[in-house]
Amino acid sequence: MKDTFFNYIHKLQDTITSKLEEIDGKSKFKEDVWERPEGGGGRTRVIENGNVFEKGGVNISGVHGKLPKSMQNYFKVGEVDFFACGLSLVLHPKNPMVPTVHANWRYFEMYDDKGKIIDSWFGGGQDLTPYYLFDEDAKHFHQTCKTACDNHNPEFYPKYKARCDAYFYNTHRNEGRGIGGLFFDYCKASETMNMQNWYNFVSEVGNSFLEAYVPIVEKRKDLPYTEAQRNWQEIRRGRYVEFNLVHDKGTLFGLKTNGRIESILMSLPPHVQWVYDHHPEKESEEERLIKILQNPIDWV
Repeated sequence: MKDTFFNYIHKLQDTITSKLEEIDGKSKFKEDVWERPEGGGGRTRVIENGNVFEKGGVNISGVHGKLPKSMQNYFKVGEVDFFACGLSLVLHPKNPMVPTVHANWRYFEMYDDKGKIIDSWFGGGQDLTPYYLFDEDAKHFHQTCKTACDNHNPEFYPKYKARCDAYFYNTHRNEGRGIGGLFFDYCKASETMNMQNWYNFVSEVGNSFLEAYVPIVEKRKDLPYTEAQRNWQEIRRGRYVEFNLVHDKGTLFGLKTNGRIESILMSLPPHVQWVYDHHPEKESEEERLIKILQNPIDWV
């Protein structure tokens, strides 16, 4: 399974970066192939200063070796070997009318001292972080997520949507990072879903990403915006940074397994503001966004 999924994310990276370059029309992804001293490596692709994307990355990695002590404690296991691979992307558009997007699809295995698999699972998801909320965009993104889920189990979308709302939440701010999407983890073999079934589900979600995001970008990328709206975007990006550095498990896993720092922190936007005790104007579009982030709603 690990070879199957690793090959899949290689192809998916090519598909996604090619489409994003086409949309941007100016910048190309810079590729950086790297190796991890303890085993494995990855292929980082970053786009910067484009017509549409101010900064973004679409990265794949496959790492293996001894599971670090800190992660042994986290998974409640002894000394074991592990393999982990996945594709992770974050896109920060220039225009504040276009939402930031994040997605990740991953696979993990652990082995005993004889090399036998003792545990394996899939995880991942995709979520949207708008600065100005267009309801039709939110509905489109969530409907695409729901359609991918419904093809496998009608219970998946409500369950993984709720997990996304709960996970991508800045508890110290009492607000969501964005308007959610899907989040699933520890998807293991069971009586109803074997690992091939899980692979089929995760790969369908991955394949749905461009359908979920590209129509939104194309609809909003040329809309006019003011300096005040750009400032609001940068203030909200600060909340994005806070989540990634304080709460995000993927960031913490990368740091604790001696991952590549440049790739791990690729998700951080280039221009951010932290304004002391900032509050949007009453009954403004900015205030409406905050209220929805504090109380997630069902979009479909």
